[in-house]
Amino acid sequence: MEEEKLTGTEDTSAAVSTVAASSAKANGLSEVNRAVAWEGCSVLLDINDGDRLVFSRLSPSASIKIGNKKCSLRPLVGCPFGSLFTVETGPGGPHLSRSAPSSAGNCVEEISKDEGQSFNEIRDNRSLIDNNTAQSLSSEDIEAMRSEGATGDEIVKALIANSSTFEKKTAFSQEKYKLKKQKKYAPKVLLRRPSMRSICETYFKKHPQRTGFMRVDTLSMLLSMANVGPYSDALVFDKLGGLVVGSVAERVGCTGYICSTYIGNVPYQIDIVRMFNFSNDVCARILQAPFSDLSPLQNSPSECAMLDPSDVGPGSPETAQPDPSNELLQDGDSLLDSRDNGDDTLTGLKAVKPGRKASPEIVKSWKDNGFTSLIVAAPEMDVESLIMDLLPLLAYSAPFAIYHQYLQPLATCMHKLQASKMAIGLQISEPWLREYQVLPSRTHPHMQMNAFGGYILSGIRISNTRGAIEDKAA
Repeated sequence: MEEEKLTGTEDTSAAVSTVAASSAKANGLSEVNRAVAWEGCSVLLDINDGDRLVFSRLSPSASIKIGNKKCSLRPLVGCPFGSLFTVETGPGGPHLSRSAPSSAGNCVEEISKDEGQSFNEIRDNRSLIDNNTAQSLSSEDIEAMRSEGATGDEIVKALIANSSTFEKKTAFSQEKYKLKKQKKYAPKVLLRRPSMRSICETYFKKHPQRTGFMRVDTLSMLLSMANVGPYSDALVFDKLGGLVVGSVAERVGCTGYICSTYIGNVPYQIDIVRMFNFSNDVCARILQAPFSDLSPLQNSPSECAMLDPSDVGPGSPETAQPDPSNELLQDGDSLLDSRDNGDDTLTGLKAVKPGRKASPEIVKSWKDNGFTSLIVAAPEMDVESLIMDLLPLLAYSAPFAIYHQYLQPLATCMHKLQASKMAIGLQISEPWLREYQVLPSRTHPHMQMNAFGGYILSGIRISNTRGAIEDKAA
């Protein structure tokens, strides 16, 4: 019986590995090389279970400051994503040391009902008084332990042993006490792979205005309503720093094309795409083309109306905007290095930068066949005039999705599309998300959440030949 179970487990693992390998191949990634962090890649450092989220690029001089300690990020090179590190003090100073994740975590051991009742009868927090006299260890004693080479976990155990009120606390209070001391004396750093979800959540938590207050569930719904997937030719109008372009590229992989279009002569910034660590094959599929090249009518009269009066161009000297990835965290955190040396240290080949100008052959193919998807994320621009010019670039029966922070611009745009009979299946959706804390006997919604996630207008483009003839006749 045990052999049958083992065989079934091995078959399942083999199937999962095969699916993962084929998925990695479809996305242009090398499963062996891209499973670990390498020098020059972008990483997301999760400090103390989400208390701080820091983007950084692994380089010989990269470092991170945790509390009053500055640690080098060199130990992270060669470690698989998902590795856990602790801050330790050695002869050379503070450094990151890889450790095994705790199986218990922050959860309290399950107690039977009878034991729980007697447990709560004996221990109660009502008689505890916080007068700073319960702890017998002083700060000098803790510094002496550190100088002797004591680890953070040993200091936490010593604090618990020298606390006169710890045994009187309830089990939940004891876990909170341990967690608080662990974050201070034994901080943990989780090495995470930057992805659509992690990047969007980090920006939404730290600086939501830089990504148009787009929540991760809104971004997922935006991609689903636009039917983005492998072998898609997606047209993206992204003024959120490249978050939408990178998310579309993550789904399409190296099986389709992503065209990031823009108005004017200067392309919009898509620097967030560099955080995804795409391979050269995927980066070669991310192209940029001005709207004037894609439009069948050169110098479209509505092009001026689509321009934001305050938007001269993100790359122009007068209104040069800072790279949002470089200013994500300004409170002493390690930032993502914006300097790109142009070399792919993983393969030793010349790195392909995303956002190259589309060739005339590809542009002609897009004009002849149309795009299979359209996504618009430009909250600062006139959505109504923008969609009326971009929609003809779509193939017939192709879906589109428009994100905006407010409802009224999408309602006006929806009325315009209904009157022009250019699309069907029009609907405005408002995503809704509720986060839960899941702990034994303490599962409930989070106390503080963001109830607003923006709005999405979606639909399907149709042919309007009859309407155009009637308009000409009128």
